[in-house]
Amino acid sequence: MPAYVIAEVSVTDPQGFERYRQLVPSTIAQYGGRYVVRGGKTETLEGTWNPARLVVLEFDSVERAREWWACEEYREAKELRQRTARTNLVIVEGA
Repeated sequence: MPAYVIAEVSVTDPQGFERYRQLVPSTIAQYGGRYVVRGGKTETLEGTWNPARLVVLEFDSVERAREWWACEEYREAKELRQRTARTNLVIVEGA
C-alpha cells in the first residue's frame, strides 16, 4: 500500500534552506520515493489552514517512508531543514 509523507514547511532561513533543497531529492529517490507536490500555490477551500509551503512525497509503503526519514543519507539534510525551517510532518497510508 502506498504511503505519503506530507510536510507543511515555514522557511525561516531561505539561504540555508536552499542547501536543503539541493541535498534531499537524491535521498528520496534512493528509497523509491517521488515528489507529488513540491511547493506551489495553495488555496484554502474550508477552515483556516493556510500553509506557507506544502510538500507531498509518495513511497511504496509506510515502512519505506520511515526508512527514508531515519536513514543516514537523509541525516545531514534533515538537520539542516530543522535549523532553517519549522515543519509539521506526517506519514499517511494511501488507498
